Amino acid sequence: MIYWHVFLAFFIPNIIGYGGGPAIIPLIENEVVGHYGWMSSQAFAETLALGNTLPSPIATKMAGYIGYDVAGVPGALIATFATVAPSLLLMLAAMGTLYRYRDSIKVKSMSQWVRPVIMVLMGYLTWTFLVTSIAEAGIVHTAVIGGIAAALLLATRLHPAFVVMAGLAYGAAFLG
Repeated sequence: MIYWHVFLAFFIPNIIGYGGGPAIIPLIENEVVGHYGWMSSQAFAETLALGNTLPSPIATKMAGYIGYDVAGVPGALIATFATVAPSLLLMLAAMGTLYRYRDSIKVKSMSQWVRPVIMVLMGYLTWTFLVTSIAEAGIVHTAVIGGIAAALLLATRLHPAFVVMAGLAYGAAFLG
Protein backbone atom coordinates (compact mmCIF):
# COMPACT_ATOMS: atom_id res chain seq x y z
CA MET A 1 0.00 0.00 0.00
CA ILE A 2 2.95 2.34 0.61
CA TYR A 3 3.80 2.35 -3.09
CA TRP A 4 0.26 3.41 -3.97
CA HIS A 5 0.47 6.22 -1.41
CA VAL A 6 3.83 7.34 -2.79
CA PHE A 7 2.35 7.38 -6.28
CA LEU A 8 -0.68 9.42 -5.19
CA ALA A 9 1.42 11.84 -3.13
CA PHE A 10 3.28 12.93 -6.26
CA PHE A 11 0.75 12.26 -9.03
CA ILE A 12 -2.06 14.38 -7.57
CA PRO A 13 0.02 17.57 -7.07
CA ASN A 14 1.47 17.20 -10.55
CA ILE A 15 -1.89 16.63 -12.21
CA ILE A 16 -3.61 19.58 -10.54
CA GLY A 17 -0.61 21.90 -10.23
CA TYR A 18 0.19 24.28 -13.05
CA GLY A 19 3.40 26.25 -13.45
CA GLY A 20 6.19 23.76 -13.02
CA GLY A 21 8.16 22.65 -9.99
CA PRO A 22 8.04 25.82 -7.89
CA ALA A 23 4.26 26.00 -8.26
CA ILE A 24 3.66 22.43 -7.11
CA ILE A 25 6.11 22.35 -4.20
CA PRO A 26 3.45 23.54 -1.70
CA LEU A 27 1.08 20.86 -3.01
CA ILE A 28 3.75 18.19 -2.55
CA GLU A 29 4.49 19.52 0.93
CA ASN A 30 0.81 19.25 1.81
CA GLU A 31 0.80 15.59 0.78
CA VAL A 32 4.18 14.57 2.21
CA VAL A 33 4.05 16.55 5.46
CA GLY A 34 0.37 17.19 6.07
CA HIS A 35 -1.48 14.19 4.66
CA TYR A 36 0.95 11.29 5.02
CA GLY A 37 3.30 12.66 7.72
CA TRP A 38 6.39 11.15 6.13
CA MET A 39 8.56 14.06 7.20
CA SER A 40 8.42 17.24 9.22
CA SER A 41 8.15 20.71 7.74
CA GLN A 42 11.79 21.27 8.70
CA ALA A 43 12.93 18.10 6.93
CA PHE A 44 10.89 19.07 3.86
CA ALA A 45 12.47 22.53 3.85
CA GLU A 46 15.94 20.96 4.05
CA THR A 47 15.06 18.60 1.20
CA LEU A 48 13.85 21.57 -0.84
CA ALA A 49 17.06 23.48 -0.10
CA LEU A 50 19.18 20.49 -1.13
CA GLY A 51 17.09 20.02 -4.28
CA ASN A 52 17.58 23.66 -5.24
CA THR A 53 21.36 23.27 -5.16
CA LEU A 54 21.37 20.49 -7.76
CA PRO A 55 20.77 20.76 -11.51
CA SER A 56 17.59 19.49 -13.19
CA PRO A 57 13.92 20.05 -12.39
CA ILE A 58 13.19 20.44 -8.69
CA ALA A 59 10.03 18.31 -8.64
CA THR A 60 11.72 15.18 -9.98
CA LYS A 61 14.68 15.54 -7.62
CA MET A 62 12.43 15.92 -4.61
CA ALA A 63 10.21 13.05 -5.73
CA GLY A 64 13.20 10.75 -6.11
CA TYR A 65 14.64 11.69 -2.72
CA ILE A 66 11.37 11.55 -0.78
CA GLY A 67 10.27 8.37 -2.54
CA TYR A 68 13.59 6.75 -1.65
CA ASP A 69 13.36 7.96 1.94
CA VAL A 70 9.84 6.54 2.31
CA ALA A 71 10.02 3.30 0.30
CA GLY A 72 13.56 2.68 -0.95
CA VAL A 73 14.54 2.36 -4.60
CA PRO A 74 11.07 1.26 -5.75
CA GLY A 75 9.62 4.28 -3.95
CA ALA A 76 12.06 6.61 -5.71
CA LEU A 77 11.14 5.15 -9.11
CA ILE A 78 7.41 5.31 -8.41
CA ALA A 79 7.56 8.88 -7.09
CA THR A 80 9.63 10.07 -10.05
CA PHE A 81 7.28 8.34 -12.50
CA ALA A 82 4.25 9.86 -10.72
CA THR A 83 5.85 13.29 -11.11
CA VAL A 84 6.35 13.01 -14.88
CA ALA A 85 3.26 10.88 -15.63
CA PRO A 86 0.78 13.79 -15.94
CA SER A 87 2.95 15.54 -18.54
CA LEU A 88 3.58 12.25 -20.29
CA LEU A 89 -0.13 11.46 -20.47
CA LEU A 90 -0.95 14.93 -21.75
CA MET A 91 1.76 14.71 -24.42
CA LEU A 92 0.50 11.29 -25.54
CA ALA A 93 -3.06 12.61 -25.79
CA ALA A 94 -1.88 15.65 -27.76
CA MET A 95 0.18 13.47 -30.07
CA GLY A 96 -2.76 11.12 -30.56
CA THR A 97 -4.97 14.04 -31.52
CA LEU A 98 -2.36 15.46 -33.89
CA TYR A 99 -1.81 12.03 -35.43
CA ARG A 100 -5.55 11.50 -35.91
CA TYR A 101 -5.85 14.81 -37.77
CA ARG A 102 -2.45 14.70 -39.47
CA ASP A 103 -4.02 15.01 -42.93
CA SER A 104 -5.99 18.11 -41.93
CA ILE A 105 -4.87 21.29 -43.64
CA LYS A 106 -5.01 23.11 -40.29
CA VAL A 107 -2.63 20.65 -38.64
CA LYS A 108 -0.28 20.78 -41.63
CA SER A 109 -0.34 24.59 -41.55
CA MET A 110 0.36 24.59 -37.82
CA SER A 111 3.33 22.27 -38.36
CA GLN A 112 4.66 24.52 -41.11
CA TRP A 113 4.53 27.54 -38.78
CA VAL A 114 6.14 25.73 -35.86
CA ARG A 115 9.24 24.55 -37.74
CA PRO A 116 10.74 28.01 -38.39
CA VAL A 117 10.11 29.02 -34.78
CA ILE A 118 11.92 25.93 -33.53
CA MET A 119 14.78 26.62 -35.96
CA VAL A 120 15.16 30.19 -34.68
CA LEU A 121 15.05 29.06 -31.05
CA MET A 122 17.67 26.36 -31.69
CA GLY A 123 19.85 28.88 -33.53
CA TYR A 124 19.57 31.33 -30.63
CA LEU A 125 20.42 28.56 -28.15
CA THR A 126 23.45 27.55 -30.22
CA TRP A 127 24.63 31.15 -30.45
CA THR A 128 24.23 31.63 -26.69
CA PHE A 129 26.21 28.44 -26.00
CA LEU A 130 28.95 29.56 -28.40
CA VAL A 131 29.29 33.01 -26.82
CA THR A 132 29.31 31.52 -23.31
CA SER A 133 31.84 28.87 -24.30
CA ILE A 134 34.21 31.44 -25.81
CA ALA A 135 33.90 33.65 -22.73
CA GLU A 136 34.39 30.79 -20.24
CA ALA A 137 36.76 28.36 -21.98
CA GLY A 138 38.41 30.53 -24.61
CA ILE A 139 38.30 30.46 -28.36
CA VAL A 140 40.93 27.73 -28.74
CA HIS A 141 39.16 25.18 -26.56
CA THR A 142 35.80 26.10 -28.09
CA ALA A 143 37.21 25.63 -31.60
CA VAL A 144 38.84 22.30 -30.69
CA ILE A 145 35.69 20.88 -29.09
CA GLY A 146 33.41 22.24 -31.82
CA GLY A 147 35.67 21.13 -34.66
CA ILE A 148 36.18 17.61 -33.34
CA ALA A 149 32.48 17.26 -32.54
CA ALA A 150 31.48 18.44 -36.03
CA ALA A 151 34.00 16.10 -37.66
CA LEU A 152 32.83 13.12 -35.62
CA LEU A 153 29.16 13.80 -36.29
CA LEU A 154 29.58 14.45 -40.02
CA ALA A 155 32.23 11.88 -40.90
CA THR A 156 31.28 8.93 -38.71
CA ARG A 157 28.13 7.19 -37.58
CA LEU A 158 29.06 7.78 -33.94
CA HIS A 159 26.04 8.39 -31.73
CA PRO A 160 25.76 12.03 -30.56
CA ALA A 161 25.73 10.89 -26.90
CA PHE A 162 29.28 9.58 -27.33
CA VAL A 163 30.34 12.88 -28.91
CA VAL A 164 28.91 14.73 -25.91
CA MET A 165 30.75 12.37 -23.54
CA ALA A 166 33.98 12.99 -25.45
CA GLY A 167 33.45 16.74 -25.08
CA LEU A 168 32.86 16.30 -21.36
CA ALA A 169 36.03 14.21 -21.07
CA TYR A 170 37.99 16.91 -22.92
CA GLY A 171 36.59 19.56 -20.62
CA ALA A 172 37.43 17.53 -17.52
CA ALA A 173 40.97 16.88 -18.73
CA PHE A 174 41.89 20.33 -20.02
CA LEU A 175 39.50 22.78 -18.43
CA GLY A 176 38.82 21.33 -14.97
